[in-house]
Amino acid sequence: MQENVMLVQVLVAVFFYVNCLMILTFLKKEAFRDDTRYILFAQTLFVDSAFMVLSDLLLMGSFYKYPIHQIPCIIMCTILNVLFVCTPLTLVAMCLERYVAICMPLRHADISTSRTRFRGLLIIWSISSIIPLFTLVAYLAVIPSGALLSYTVCSVELMLGKDWQAQARAISFQVLFLFMIIIIAFTYIKIMIAARGASSENKKLTSKGLRTVILHAVQLLLCIMQFLNPYVEMEAWKVDVMVFANVRYSNFIVFIIAPRCLSPLIYGLRDDKFFVVLRHYALCGLDSLLPAMFSKVKVRPG
Repeated sequence: MQENVMLVQVLVAVFFYVNCLMILTFLKKEAFRDDTRYILFAQTLFVDSAFMVLSDLLLMGSFYKYPIHQIPCIIMCTILNVLFVCTPLTLVAMCLERYVAICMPLRHADISTSRTRFRGLLIIWSISSIIPLFTLVAYLAVIPSGALLSYTVCSVELMLGKDWQAQARAISFQVLFLFMIIIIAFTYIKIMIAARGASSENKKLTSKGLRTVILHAVQLLLCIMQFLNPYVEMEAWKVDVMVFANVRYSNFIVFIIAPRCLSPLIYGLRDDKFFVVLRHYALCGLDSLLPAMFSKVKVRPG
């Protein structure tokens, strides 16, 4: 089990480094900071990085049975819940942006303004905070007096002590994710219709948009499956401690790390403009120096 934990640390470190490199690429290029698509992508990178780090801290604390004070534990779990909802909502916003860009190209510039972006980000973070704040208030309402001063092994399940709390949280997430699935399906159908009627010049753009929406749908599906993790792990806990540890480890790899690896692949590697700038900073500018160096090398005949 110790080897599994070390493997998780390596994976988290690698993807955290990649995400930080992409965030640096976004911040260095002004053209990216004025584009709604890249702004949403940067938010996804930031949210996913913070979510991976906090989830990894909870995983390590659970593995080593390290108790911490209840108050920072509750704050950490609440932030983690906000980030958990924020990622799929940002994915939905990215699908809607692709829908506007492909299906309403003449209105895209008017819709995608700085004011619209600010309102959109505000809506995303506001909706992301509703369910976690409800969970926090419900937990504080039923917690025994003096329990906030105690120490505990921190986990998200700590705030779901009562059955009605877990059921209310589950129903809220189910309704929210149902709406998100409907929106993504709507954008996919609209882009697919636009692809059929597009000219040969626009076929490539619409086809790429369809693939992007599909990949976002896969990410959303994995995020939804992650919502079931606490319930699966609780059942595993009743069986055996080692079974619980193995299930939590597998869930962390498949449903936490894997979905957050797709975002760099979708935009960081598939997007030509972003990939060129990313490669430049990843190689510390050597990509522009090497061609010039080789051009000065004289090839001797024979």
